[in-house]
Amino acid sequence: MTPKAGPALPTLPAYIDHYAALAPDRPALRTDAGPVSYRALADAVDRTARALLAAGVAPGDRVGLLSTPRPEFVVCYLAATKVGAIWFGLNPRYTVPEIAYVLGDAEPRLVLSIEEFEGRRLADDLRQAARDAGQAHAVHVLGPAGPLLAVDDELDAGGAGVDPAAVADRAAAVDAQDVAILVYTSGSTGRPKGALLRHSGLVRLGRVQTAAYRVDQATTIGDGPINHVRLPGDIVAMVAVSGGSLRLHERFDAGATLAAIERDRVNMIMTGATQLQRIVDHPHFGPTDLTSLQVVAWGGAALPLSAIRRLRARGLSLITTYGSSEATSSVSYADFDAPDEVLAETVGRPDPELDVRLLRADGGWAGPGEEGEVCLRHPSLMAGYRGAPDATAEAFTPDGYLRMGDIGVLREDGNLRLIARTKQVFRSGGYNIYPREIELALESHPSVKLAAVVPRPDPGYQEVGVAYVELQPDAQATPAELLGWTRGRLANYKVPKSLVLLAELPTLPNEKIDKRRLQRLATSTPDPDLQQLPKAAGSDRLKGGPGIAQQDLHLARPLLVDQQHGLSCRVRSRT
Repeated sequence: MTPKAGPALPTLPAYIDHYAALAPDRPALRTDAGPVSYRALADAVDRTARALLAAGVAPGDRVGLLSTPRPEFVVCYLAATKVGAIWFGLNPRYTVPEIAYVLGDAEPRLVLSIEEFEGRRLADDLRQAARDAGQAHAVHVLGPAGPLLAVDDELDAGGAGVDPAAVADRAAAVDAQDVAILVYTSGSTGRPKGALLRHSGLVRLGRVQTAAYRVDQATTIGDGPINHVRLPGDIVAMVAVSGGSLRLHERFDAGATLAAIERDRVNMIMTGATQLQRIVDHPHFGPTDLTSLQVVAWGGAALPLSAIRRLRARGLSLITTYGSSEATSSVSYADFDAPDEVLAETVGRPDPELDVRLLRADGGWAGPGEEGEVCLRHPSLMAGYRGAPDATAEAFTPDGYLRMGDIGVLREDGNLRLIARTKQVFRSGGYNIYPREIELALESHPSVKLAAVVPRPDPGYQEVGVAYVELQPDAQATPAELLGWTRGRLANYKVPKSLVLLAELPTLPNEKIDKRRLQRLATSTPDPDLQQLPKAAGSDRLKGGPGIAQQDLHLARPLLVDQQHGLSCRVRSRT
């Protein structure tokens, strides 16, 4: 892939300075108060960088931020990385113990916070978490003076006395292979680990993605959590490298996204599959002017074929991608003109600049058509997990390949098809069961929006599959009907033994389906949460939509059909 972006620079802050000199009045950020130019953004970054230096931030120190996606996020992120610090984000959805865990692991020199969001006193929660983690000295609250003042009065006053040349000297000393940010994994399979991502990986992500998406001066939207790699990586990196502009939304809202596309003439969006599904389902999707969009991209999970076809019907160019925090840059991209089937069932072709291989269970490298764990090698991969040498060693093969934790097959057409996460593969009756294969079969049903399959223990088969399904709005289906659909498309041993209809599948803060939460539900003791019903109830058709939702797991007494034991039950939501 040949990048179309500007010069090859070592860091993202260097690109901000480049465009501030080349096109100082070009909008870098778009806010409700008006555009923020590259010159204004560069000045704010340098002002904040001086404040960090005045506070004693040294190369390699960690600087954290508890915030929604606001302009302060961009300024703090770029300022910290410009002077050689390691930046990390904290999600406002975190509980106090979760914040304390990250602070205890990251050991920041200082951590900033917005005052509040949606009635939650985030600054107070951060102070409590910092006390619990022994980091009370590090807390500062963002000043209210304006959208680009990313420090409090005390820090800002200290920064005023720092020579601007000190920032330039520190920036010049930053090497592309130095660590730029610390991204904590979602924790879907255990306690979060802090992946140390290099400047080179972030820059490469921006350059390669700009080329893959065929956009110059990317105008896009950032609405995901700041602690997930998509926003500081995929979004900010691509905007900075291409000299584009960014509209930030404090939370994902499908209607707000559609409005911004039309108002700001957004030329590309990169989001999660779950979020994109919500956009397609929004009542304004049809009337919204989408002619500015050059490409719609997604990652993190597969997008159902029904959603792909609805996007395609609007004349949009579509591309799916695949990566991870640890890989930093994406591993694969679908061809720009890939057919719908490729977009729905594969993650595109491996990036030829990466050494991508599939590792068989016997330790050898898989050939075309053979299953294996996706592995890759490149100098821009993560530097490791902070303070976790054993976990770092486990993440790499002895010869330096990062193990992605995904089992895949390289098809004859060169596209990579993912089968399952290695830790989500389970054995049932002596067979390996790959949940994604079952999910694809369920999602091919016209009434199904999303599906997730997890295992539960079984005395006869070791483990059996439990499927959780979210229906399309106003669609109707029964669990028995959907299980029959899979039976016509999969070997009998792959068909889930239970199927539960949910109003909405639970998601993690990064918008991936929360399979760990579903796993807890699937393995919970059924008494007293299951009420046995007459078999005839299994023929009742349930209708998808928000009307059947409740709180917590979004269970609304969903109908469950247990194929193994011949039971029809209703599930009471846990509170």
